[in-house]
Amino acid sequence: MKYLLGIDIGTQGIKAAAYAENGRLIASCFETSNLITLDDGHIVQDADEMLMSAASVIRETAKKADADGGVVAALCFDGQMAGILGIGEDYKAVTYYDSWLDTSCSPYVDLMKKTAEDELIRTTGSPVTIHHGPKILWWKHERPDTYSRICKFVVPSAYVAGRMAGLRAEDAFIDYTQLHFSGFGDVQKLEWSDLLLNKFGVAKSKMPAIVEPRHIAGYLNSEFSGYTGLPEGTIIAAGCGDQAASSLGAGITRSGQVFDVSGTASVLSCCVDSYAPDLAHKTLLFPRSVLKGLWIPLAYISGGGMCLKWFRDNLTGLRGEVSFADLDSEADAVEPGSGRLLFLPHFAGRTCPADPDVRGAWVGLGMEHTRGHMYRSIMESIAYEYSMYMDILKENGVLKSPVEVTAVGGGAVSRVFNSIKADILGIRYLPLEINETATLGSAVIAGYAAGMFSDIAETATSFIMKSCPVEPDMETYRKYDPFRKAYKNLLEAVRVPTDLMN
Repeated sequence: MKYLLGIDIGTQGIKAAAYAENGRLIASCFETSNLITLDDGHIVQDADEMLMSAASVIRETAKKADADGGVVAALCFDGQMAGILGIGEDYKAVTYYDSWLDTSCSPYVDLMKKTAEDELIRTTGSPVTIHHGPKILWWKHERPDTYSRICKFVVPSAYVAGRMAGLRAEDAFIDYTQLHFSGFGDVQKLEWSDLLLNKFGVAKSKMPAIVEPRHIAGYLNSEFSGYTGLPEGTIIAAGCGDQAASSLGAGITRSGQVFDVSGTASVLSCCVDSYAPDLAHKTLLFPRSVLKGLWIPLAYISGGGMCLKWFRDNLTGLRGEVSFADLDSEADAVEPGSGRLLFLPHFAGRTCPADPDVRGAWVGLGMEHTRGHMYRSIMESIAYEYSMYMDILKENGVLKSPVEVTAVGGGAVSRVFNSIKADILGIRYLPLEINETATLGSAVIAGYAAGMFSDIAETATSFIMKSCPVEPDMETYRKYDPFRKAYKNLLEAVRVPTDLMN
């Protein structure tokens, strides 16, 4: 039996999973990532630690899969998209991984906005936010010596794939599902924009080649064959961004579908067949789907799901003894609206649209509020944000009248969370049996690259297994109406003064 490896390079950890040709999960392994806060406040990851962690989970997964009598056919990486790192001629890291959670490049977000905001949105499909463009400018202006040693800027999935294939800098690549975050890429023409690069003084030579996710990036070299336990010469597909992999693995393969990735970041997206960048609200990102001719416009809270983990780990008073299931039960016992308590989940600043002065907050706290009220208010805040995204998708003309949201990610296992979202949006929520769909999407891409599948959309759709749907309570939906409005107003009112942010 041949099997396929999908590896998700996430923010909180790296997961590898082996799948049979029919989509059956054979084995998996997860290793927690080490997010580092430097003395100057930067949030980073060590690039080589990331690389060796990926090798470790591949080895453990392959061991388990080998016991099932399988032989690896190909592997594919997906990864966190908005961060970047620089490599030298030998493809080894010159910089740390500059995480998407780090906001140090905010002054260059402002610079790019002031210089060419609308042109950037039209060309890249993304509003100017914490992504590659501002980060590249930060390295250019704040660390010029390091910048001069950078041959190419690459994303995590391309870094790990390139190192394992023994590539050189001239072979560096970025797949087209991550191009919207580049700051300088034309997502329609699939080429680098000379106009934008010249406007910001960035050398085109530092940009990697733009490829399809199914592109064979290379073959596993002898060094990483030893580290991973896989045969030398194993096919490595170029892969894609984590959101693109998640959507493919969730069977989002046709226009009109809506999906929610409930992970570290909280992402609401849909699938459409036309390109319509959000110039009006500057909120929606417009990336390409893995599937040619399709787009997956989205908006997200950079640490939405992380707020729930932060609450459990820091505010329960019983570190390690309170589970998410315990908190779900407490939140479920609280009335909709959390006793008029509102929460802002933007701990790292608002991302869509980019506004670093909007931070995390509770508003309306009183002596009557319990832990359940506070936890439920975090869940509701994510749903209120989604409601705003949904309104923009409809106003933008790309989404008509959706009737269902496919839910994936760790948060999708929570019936309470799905119910809150369904009630606030007024739309049925449909969690999948397999909610971690990024590795499955990557495995499908690996199989396509290896010639095992002839139709990537048909294959992905055939693999999904739906769980029990959660129907909205339309009376509760109407009760939430003033809270949706109050949350929107709160975003405009609660800001940290600039002089306190410095």
